[in-house]
Amino acid sequence: MTDNLGAYERSAEVYDAVYTQMINYPEHAQKIYRIIDDRVPGAETVLDVACGTGQYTQYLARRFAVTGLDIQPSMLQIARRRLGDDVPLVEGDMTDFDLGRRFDAVVCLFSSIAYVHTPEAFRATIANLAKHTVDGGVCIVEPWIEPQAWEDGRLHMMTVDKDDLKVGRITSSEPREGHRVLMNWAFAVGRPDGDVETYTETHLTGLFTHDEYGEAFEAAGLEATFDPEGLIGRGLWVAVKQT
Repeated sequence: MTDNLGAYERSAEVYDAVYTQMINYPEHAQKIYRIIDDRVPGAETVLDVACGTGQYTQYLARRFAVTGLDIQPSMLQIARRRLGDDVPLVEGDMTDFDLGRRFDAVVCLFSSIAYVHTPEAFRATIANLAKHTVDGGVCIVEPWIEPQAWEDGRLHMMTVDKDDLKVGRITSSEPREGHRVLMNWAFAVGRPDGDVETYTETHLTGLFTHDEYGEAFEAAGLEATFDPEGLIGRGLWVAVKQT
């Protein structure tokens, strides 16, 4: 997923402090509840693909029997501390994992699909999500930015200003061949003991078009609709597995 595990291994506190500023997990979970209830009344089981530190997983677990999957062992360790022992957590690659079972709903949120870098792997991932969805079940995917919307060279700054934690993260990017973008993150993290740590992370992401999403869902036997607003303005694909 990343060339440098960076903040994932250094501190869950940093990772979660940055993203809780842009994601209202409880509110967004309510929207996911409504989508699942609407498409699959009586749904009981959910697979959270690329669950990360378990922020969404903890809310899904309040309503459903949830399994979390992520490729990074360090992320799963953080999720385990958050979720306890009652939620199954599995290490696996979203492209080719095989749990040997299907779920009423499969979700892949916060643009985690971006970590699939090629069209072939992208289509394989959507097909794999569909394989793990029951007939009549729902697959929910939060997309990443589309190629035509990407702005090369744009800098982005995020800060966390808490009494016990100060974080600055600058994001820059470099285009790569085949609608791929290398994201560069530079962190500065300060704590009350006076120590200030600096480090960098790189994340290679794939950019896929609206049509590529639609075609991948259709090829996987999913009837998909697109909500352009979604959870944080990136849109949301909601796809029902055909029987």
